[in-house]
Amino acid sequence: MRMRSTLAAALGALLLSVALPASPAAAADGEFVYTYVGLNGLNLRGTLPDPDSNVCIDIPETVGSNLPAFAPRNFTDSTATVFLDANCNGDVFYVMPPGKRLGDRLRFRSVVFS
Repeated sequence: MRMRSTLAAALGALLLSVALPASPAAAADGEFVYTYVGLNGLNLRGTLPDPDSNVCIDIPETVGSNLPAFAPRNFTDSTATVFLDANCNGDVFYVMPPGKRLGDRLRFRSVVFS
């Protein structure tokens, strides 16, 4: 009798866990747009669509490059903090409210969304 009750409880718990949707990772809705210098020396546009929140994101085109990205545009619904250094390190950073567009002179290598 106990075996059946235990088995039924375990089966019920399994079915319940399968039926409940997994909670999605928190993300900023929208697009973060920036400019970077491509291999050919031309300015190119980069984007981070719906970036994860509370995760430092190194700008892919700046990894291994001497040139940082520039001209960030925060078209997300979250605050973006851009850092001059990779891995969101250093004391040179700028906080961008949602919808903020900055000039071409701001340089950065990483960003985190809150």
